[in-house]
This record gives sequence, structure tokens and C-alpha cells, in this order.
Amino acid sequence: MATLIHPTAVIHPGADLHPTVQVGAYAVIGARVKVGPETTIGPHVVLDGWTEIGARTRIFPSATIGSEPQDLKYDGSEGLVSIGDDNYIREYVTINRPTFEKEATIVGNGNLLMAYVHVGHNCVIEDQVVISNAVALSGYVHIESKARLSGVFGVHQFVHIGRHAMVGGMSRINRDVPPYTLVEGNPAKVRSLNLVGLKRAGFVDATGGQTFLALKQAFRILYRSGLTLKEALEKLDLLPYDEHVQHLQRFLQLSQQSGRRGPIPGRRVGTPGDDDD
Repeated sequence: MATLIHPTAVIHPGADLHPTVQVGAYAVIGARVKVGPETTIGPHVVLDGWTEIGARTRIFPSATIGSEPQDLKYDGSEGLVSIGDDNYIREYVTINRPTFEKEATIVGNGNLLMAYVHVGHNCVIEDQVVISNAVALSGYVHIESKARLSGVFGVHQFVHIGRHAMVGGMSRINRDVPPYTLVEGNPAKVRSLNLVGLKRAGFVDATGGQTFLALKQAFRILYRSGLTLKEALEKLDLLPYDEHVQHLQRFLQLSQQSGRRGPIPGRRVGTPGDDDD
């Protein structure tokens, strides 16, 4: 299996690499790195710190994972960087370790991080998230499963982005992005439900149709009724139970709590140019 490791790669004797791991030319792998089966590490990749990477993940040339956080409070601690299975981490991606000991920066399973994505300290990316080129996540950003982020924008620290949300390119994301919605602009606004994403996820077929209708009704109450957010959230309690509507409601309630950024607002009723759905 030694033929799977290029002779110019620098691998610390303490690193734990499964025998099926492939390592490209001039890669550098530190002492506390653990890599699972069938993972591919491209040329010039740097894996540092306490970093654990799962199975079948592909890391493309010049990515850097586990390096020190860009945080002046960093005291030299080695918190965990945990990356799951079946991820694609493209060229020049950077994923930083957390600021303090016993903390973690986490990337789940089945994600695609395109070129030049930056994942700051203490971020959490759940499963099947797609982040397009040149998106920068500040510290403590949390992205729920199946969100889609278009390219070339920054996300403010402590922001949460909900499941099945879509963020348009070159937006300014300084507050929480509600799940199932399409958000874009500078300043960013909730424009509509993420109709294309929900259709692709099966929310419109025979098994998901009722949920799709329930989300449309909830969206109209939240963003097209003229009610305050507090009033709209109370009105959602009167709707028939749906787990996705409940998740949307809970996300918005938590977003208003201390320590959170608060939700991105919707457009005002009657503003032209946005979908009513």
C-alpha cells in the first residue's frame, strides 16, 4: 500500500492513515491527524492539528485543514476538527480548528465545499450542504443540512442558516437565514420559499405535497400578512401539525434569543419583484 503515498509527501509518524488512503505530492500531514478508508488527499494539501477525516472524502490540491483559527483569543489549544464521510473539499479550501480546547469545528457527511471556501473556527456544517466558490464563513456559523450557498459572499459570525435554504450570490449575510427560504441581496431579504430546492428535494411530489402546501401557508403568514413576527409565529400555532413548519417556527423563535443574530427580514408587503409564494 506504500505506493498510494507519494514519496515527496511529509507524514508525521504519529498520523493515523487507513491503508487505503491516497496522498499526493508534497502533502503535509501532522501528528494528530486521523484519516479514514478510501479518502484521497491531493497534492500540497496540509492537514494539521487534531483533525479527524472520515471515509471516501476527496480533498483537492492546496486545501488546508486544521490550522490555527483567525481569532486573537486563540491561546494555542488544539480543539478538534471533525470531517465526516463522502465530502468533496475543493482547491484552496481552508477549515480552521476551534478557538479553545474541548471545542470543535465540524463538517458532516456528503458536503461539497467548492474552491476558496473558508470555514472559520467553531463552525458546524451538517449534511449534504453545497457551498459555492469564495464563500467565507466567520466563526461559530451553523449551517443546517441541504442548504445551498451561492458564491462570493461572507457570513457574519454566529449566523445560523436553516435547512433547505438557498442564499443568492454576492449577498451580505449578517443575520439568520430561515429554513426553506430563498434569501439574497445587500442588505439581504427573504424573497420567497426556495421553490426549486424544495421541488428537487421531493416536497412537491405525492409524498411531500401536503408539506409543501403547509410551508406555503406558513410563508404567507410570516412574510405576506403584514403581521409582526411575534404575531405571525403565534398564528402558526393554529395550523395543522407539520414537522417542517414546526422546524421553521422553532428556528425563528430561537433566532430571537440572546446570543443569536436574529432572522433576516422579509420584504414589505406589496414590494414588486418578488414571488408571492
